[in-house]
Amino acid sequence: MNTQQMEQMGQFKITVWEEENFQGKRCEFMLECQNIMERGFNKIRSIKVENGPWVGYEYPEFQGQQFILEKGDYPRYEAWSGNSSYRTEHMLSFRPINDSKVTLYECEDFQGRKFEMCDDYPSLQAMGWCSKEVPSIKVNSGAWVAYQFPGYRGYQYILERDRHQGEYRNYNEFSTQAHTNQVQSIRRIQH
Repeated sequence: MNTQQMEQMGQFKITVWEEENFQGKRCEFMLECQNIMERGFNKIRSIKVENGPWVGYEYPEFQGQQFILEKGDYPRYEAWSGNSSYRTEHMLSFRPINDSKVTLYECEDFQGRKFEMCDDYPSLQAMGWCSKEVPSIKVNSGAWVAYQFPGYRGYQYILERDRHQGEYRNYNEFSTQAHTNQVQSIRRIQH
């Protein structure tokens, strides 16, 4: 365990259950879990986040669709998949995320017009971004959730300073499930 992980232990706590409505096998975590099946679980069907924001993944090793998990109860998969048009009934890996400034770029590789943000935007077009696409993003600090559509809907991409050194040079780096650079709303992940 490294120093950063030891410091995080007091900041983060999540409890997961194998069945819906907080039933069945349960386990508490204060650090990431790359594969819940290695802990004897078949899947995660309900979650309680007690401290810190987390990101959950559809598949082991932090792969597949991402789901933001902030403080609160998630008795069924609908609670964590939210407004996403993509539904999955299970989660197989998760990790805590570390607070937020982001820069959006008009072109890949941080080229073209840029816009620096420190606040949530339910519609990038309404705030002056003249496209439905964001080809590259640099997370200067903290963690953000970018959404495919306005109003925090559609596919969601968790973007962090601690991953990729905060540099997402093209949409393929947003997520293993990113099929387009369409980003129309973005918000900070709150601790």
